[in-house]
Amino acid sequence: MLAFVGGSLSAARTSTLAKTTRRRFRGRRNRNIARDGPATDGPAHGTAARRRVTIVAKVVTPTLRRVEIDGHPVPLDEPHRLALLPHGHFTVLQVRAGRARGLRWHLARLNEANQELYGEPLDGELVRHRIRQALYATETAAAGSEATATAATTLDATVRIVVTEQPDGAGVRVIVAIGEPATMPTTPQRLRSVPYLRPFAHLKHLGTFAQIQHGRLVRRDGYDDALLTAPGGLVAEGAMTNIGFFDGNMIVWPDAPALRGVTMTLLEQAPADGGPPSVRAPVRLADLAGRGRLRHQLTRDRARPAIDGHLFAGSEWLMTTLTRRYDAVPWDPNGS
Repeated sequence: MLAFVGGSLSAARTSTLAKTTRRRFRGRRNRNIARDGPATDGPAHGTAARRRVTIVAKVVTPTLRRVEIDGHPVPLDEPHRLALLPHGHFTVLQVRAGRARGLRWHLARLNEANQELYGEPLDGELVRHRIRQALYATETAAAGSEATATAATTLDATVRIVVTEQPDGAGVRVIVAIGEPATMPTTPQRLRSVPYLRPFAHLKHLGTFAQIQHGRLVRRDGYDDALLTAPGGLVAEGAMTNIGFFDGNMIVWPDAPALRGVTMTLLEQAPADGGPPSVRAPVRLADLAGRGRLRHQLTRDRARPAIDGHLFAGSEWLMTTLTRRYDAVPWDPNGS
C-alpha cells in the first residue's frame, strides 16, 4: 500500500535532495505549489519554490471467504490458527480476474523473509499453486460446488499468504486466506505522527500489535492513520502504508527503517513517462511545515490531506501521473 501527502521543502533542502538523486530514479504524480504563489501544473524548476505533495492510500480490510493451510481448507466459523500465530511473515496482494500486479515481487518478499527467518528458500511455484487452488475453490464454492482442482479462475479477491514454521520445526506451512477485493479510499487522508518504528521493519512480519494500536489510538482522535517516526522526527512509513513526498521536482521516499512495499517498488521501477523521478532521502517532520493552500486531491475532493494538523496541497497533475503510471503496470497473467 502507498501513501502520499502535500507539504513543502526549503530551497536548501531541495538542493540537498537534488544531490542525492543519483541513487535511483523512477516516477510518480505531481503538481506544484509555489511557496508564496499560486499552484502550477507540471514539475517545478529552480530552488526558490517550496513544495510537497502526499496522498495516502489504504486498503479496506476485506471479509474472509476461505482459508487454507498447506492446501487444506479451514472452516471459517471456528477459531482458526491464524489468530494464534506468534511468529511468521506474510504478503497481501490484490487479484483481479485471476491476475495480480507485481506477483514476482510478492514471491520475492516471501522467499527473502523465509530465508532470513527460517534459513531456507520458499518455493515460488508452491506458493502460486496454493494461491490458484484457494482461488479456484473459492470461486467454485460460490457457484455451488466444492473443488480441489487448480484450473484458471476469473475471481476478484484479496489474497493474504502467511508463512510460519511447522510445529515440529521441520519446514514451514503456507496459509492462504481469500477475502473480498479491497478498495482504495475516496477521500484524502489525515495522519498523526507517533514515535515508533516497527522492529525488523524491512520484513512484513506478524508482529503488528504496536502499529495497529497506534492506528486505533489516532483514529479515536479523528485521524485516518498513524505515521511512524524515529527519534528526531525522522519519517519512516505509515502504520500500514509506505509514504512518499513531492518536493516540486522529484518523489522523495523517506530513507529510514521501513518496509519496501510492492506498490512503491512498481512505481519506482516504472518506465520513464515524463513524470517526476524518485529518490531516497531523510525526511523529517520539521521539513513538512504546512505551507500552501489546498488545491485538489485525486478525488477532486475539497477535503485536505494533513499530517499533525498541517494541511497539505493536493495535486491533480501528480495524482493523475502516478495513477497512470501504476495502471500501466501489467497484471501478471500467471497470478492465479
